[in-house]
Amino acid sequence: MRRMPAREVRPVESRPGEHHHTMSSLTGPPASGSPLIPAEELAAYGDLPCPAPHTAAELDALIGLLTPARSRIETVAVGHSRDPASRAAADAFTAAWKARGAKVLARVDWPESAASWLRPARRLTAEEPDAWVMAAAPLGFAQLARRLRHSTDWDPARTVAFAALRDSRLPALAGPDTLHGLRGATAEGGTWAVRHRWVTSYPPPGSTA
Repeated sequence: MRRMPAREVRPVESRPGEHHHTMSSLTGPPASGSPLIPAEELAAYGDLPCPAPHTAAELDALIGLLTPARSRIETVAVGHSRDPASRAAADAFTAAWKARGAKVLARVDWPESAASWLRPARRLTAEEPDAWVMAAAPLGFAQLARRLRHSTDWDPARTVAFAALRDSRLPALAGPDTLHGLRGATAEGGTWAVRHRWVTSYPPPGSTA
């Protein structure tokens, strides 16, 4: 299936592997031992894209995911990669969230390559936030997500992310159902969601194909 820009989707499901990379045979983070992605799995996906700068529409849509009617989300933990675009997105969200009178309990960054990702995973979950916000590159986040599911009480269904993580390869790379329930915003102001092995994109409200 050909991926279409978010504004043309109503919705469209992005099949794993549609970027012509080998589908993952991961069975999810193991019950014990290291949850790190094996080197041969990483090699099958090649170079994943670096995050692009976020847009104002993207930030608005992401905040909208956290603030629907009767939302009880007040506290969040913000996680981000160390690249400039992810840092800037985390900065923008933090400022906007605090401007609403809400709280950021923790802000945590991580490298694209690490020994275990255990320290950032624990820091992100230590304060028991109502939700998590992620601004990240796909590869490092996939590793972190496996560690979060393996070693903490992190819930992807209580997590929203910027557009850089809307990649059809990410669910397979992270492992089956590791990211089930993760939602995010698109650069055009639409949204996307992970459902098991699929990434489904939705256009901005009021847009037409």
